[in-house]
Amino acid sequence: MKKTFSSLLAVSLLSMGIASVTSASSNLGSEVLAPKDGWAAYGTGTTGGAAADVSHVFTVTNKGELLKALGNGKDNTPKIIYVKGTIDFNVDSNNTPVGPEYYADPAYDDIAYLDAYKPEVWGHDDEVFGPLEDARARSAQNQKQQIVVNIGSNTSILGLGDDAKIIGGSFIMSGVENIIIRNIEFEAPVDFFPQWDPTDGEFGEWNSEYDNVTVTNNSHNVWIDHNKFTDGEHHDEDFGKVFGRTYQQHDGLLDVTNGADYVTISYNVLEDHDKTSLIGSSDSKKTDEGHLKVTIHHNYYKNVTQRLPRVRYGQVHVYNNYYEFNKDSDYQFEYALGVGVNSKIYAENNYFNFDYDVDPGEIIKDWKGTSIYESGSFVNGKSSANEVDLVKAFNQTHTVQLNENVGWEPSLFTKIDPTQAVPALVKAKAGTGKLK
Repeated sequence: MKKTFSSLLAVSLLSMGIASVTSASSNLGSEVLAPKDGWAAYGTGTTGGAAADVSHVFTVTNKGELLKALGNGKDNTPKIIYVKGTIDFNVDSNNTPVGPEYYADPAYDDIAYLDAYKPEVWGHDDEVFGPLEDARARSAQNQKQQIVVNIGSNTSILGLGDDAKIIGGSFIMSGVENIIIRNIEFEAPVDFFPQWDPTDGEFGEWNSEYDNVTVTNNSHNVWIDHNKFTDGEHHDEDFGKVFGRTYQQHDGLLDVTNGADYVTISYNVLEDHDKTSLIGSSDSKKTDEGHLKVTIHHNYYKNVTQRLPRVRYGQVHVYNNYYEFNKDSDYQFEYALGVGVNSKIYAENNYFNFDYDVDPGEIIKDWKGTSIYESGSFVNGKSSANEVDLVKAFNQTHTVQLNENVGWEPSLFTKIDPTQAVPALVKAKAGTGKLK
């Protein structure tokens, strides 16, 4: 699924005596997206930092080193950044781990916040405001300044070996191009200061910030491959309920929004999370029409709740993904494919495995969309695996009816595997430590 630039880079690295970068990892840095491997192959393709000279090849072991290598997200010079070991983003300047008290504004008091905005006092008619909300927002801004990372154009960020891990960082690609992220385990950031919105739904909701990885604001040609995304040690249920609603401290895992284009998401593991992948930021953003072209293939979705993906506007090719759901998971399945406003999902040969019986008509959810093309899906319940027409199954159990007239057909793909082969193939190849 890849091609390799000249071995000159590996030779140069060795001559520079960079002991922590092996010949094998140097080859990883020179790997670029193969022709036709999804939407990220469009145009001149996606090469990341493969053209970097030896002065722009880095091995980083902590947040400070990573930020320096990135040039604070404003450096578009071709660069290769190898991540070695675990990098925690909730740390101070001495790399000492910190918690919410480190970011909290002096005027913020979480107990006072809860007392002021509890439903029996504030009600459900107005969004919260006032000094305590202002202090919460300042606290959130303090955390944001420490954990949000901007990535410049022409960059490859690659995990060394099988244990490269980033905890609590929020990676953003905004208005940039030509990015590769591979072979890293990401543990989703925890928002220490979620906002209570009493007007969100019938009962109100806690809303948090910080997607794990976001491609946004017209960024294009991005390849996200062989990573793992998870809530890690911090599951939603661990946060408990406040005002009768989950005290939500996670946002998305992997989102593509605001006119971003030409993205390939391949061979990743996405596990233990609620709002997994959003493509398209809002129903009203009509300028997204004609953008948000994304390919999602050979990914392993395990015990995730929703947005697998949820799409607005985009031409999104979803094929050969393996979805696995267990009834005893902390994250209970709600739906997989979200059909949003003007979305144009083209789904084929995906495999859905449940260890309990499920109505296949609930695998698709309508979010004000009208069309989704789907073929070759297998759904495995407790008894057996069967090929299922998911659109037909949806239409049989819902008043809203979907059609399959998405108006396009994918041409950028290498090989579409038989659905029966997908579980074994994806489990063997998806995730970190599996690059050859």
